[in-house]
Amino acid sequence: MGRKKKTLHDYAAEFSDLVVKQHLIEHSDSGDTSVVETLYCRACELPMQVRRDRILEHLSSGRHYRNRRLIRQHGLGMPIIRVSGVVVCSPPEAASEIVIDALRAGKGVFCERLPSLDRQIAESCFDEAHRCGKPLVCGFYKRFDPAFQFLHKQVCDGLALGRIRQVSAVSSLYPAASVGFLKQAGGIFYNAAVHDVDVVGLLLGGSTPDTVFSLGHAFCPDMASLKDADTVVISMKFPSGAIVNLDIRQHCTNSCDQRLEVHGSQGMLRMENQNPLGITGQGTSLSLCSQTQASRYRDAYRELFRHFVRTLKGAEPPEITKEQLLRALQVTAAAEQSWRDRSAVDLPGGVAEASVVKMEAQ
Repeated sequence: MGRKKKTLHDYAAEFSDLVVKQHLIEHSDSGDTSVVETLYCRACELPMQVRRDRILEHLSSGRHYRNRRLIRQHGLGMPIIRVSGVVVCSPPEAASEIVIDALRAGKGVFCERLPSLDRQIAESCFDEAHRCGKPLVCGFYKRFDPAFQFLHKQVCDGLALGRIRQVSAVSSLYPAASVGFLKQAGGIFYNAAVHDVDVVGLLLGGSTPDTVFSLGHAFCPDMASLKDADTVVISMKFPSGAIVNLDIRQHCTNSCDQRLEVHGSQGMLRMENQNPLGITGQGTSLSLCSQTQASRYRDAYRELFRHFVRTLKGAEPPEITKEQLLRALQVTAAAEQSWRDRSAVDLPGGVAEASVVKMEAQ
């Protein structure tokens, strides 16, 4: 077998004067976006050919020498940037390759979305992180929301609620995501529902439901053209007897709607919409001022990124484990399968392997 071809990150790690830059390209015909990486010389601000002989030729050239000397003469210096971590914001179908390349280059990785919709590929990303000894943090942002963390602590203590009997969640996103984005993100189940599946799993101690049943509809013609839904209801029954209902809407007309109720044998806790003005209308918990999904979970995103930085420093291990991600993918795949087949799905039984459900549905 031949030698493994070097990546851009390999060259950037070998030569301190080189750096990898990322550019977001939007395709006007489809509206899709893609990330393109380029190898750059920092002193000359020029793109480099990915060939070792060309790189050495440039680094030994008079032009490169003069640029380095001018930078030093003006007191700017040539800072050696040591990259410890990489943030991957690519769609799931492209993210896994970038994640694995970054891990092999010795960088920790924060994958803002899912590393893949396929369980086997997602598992291989975590296995590579373990082999390289680098952290891999996935973007399950809802579990880092301060309000949810407080509720989760109350549930785990078992003093406030007792045995959990029912969990109900409402998750309506605002503003509506573009059709191109949803196509890349995997539709309503993998863009929205998977995050609620994750927090429900945390509340119920990491267990997997026995049965999953979903109903959904595409009210938006664009979503119907993608053979996807924009409104779904997911019901799950867990081995403990707990019943879970998730009301997921890909869009909301005025403001994002994010609520969660947990009913136990000794009481109930409710996480209402966060209201920046403290004013509601007609007795509801919805604010009179519009609130986007990004602003609602600003603190959660901030804490998630801080967690990633702490993992890079070795202060703590990644909170989102391989087993948790794979469980969320399995349950989400079963929910989508239930909606498409119009029947309940039993887990873990003789159903189609969850790792291939999404691929077969396309």
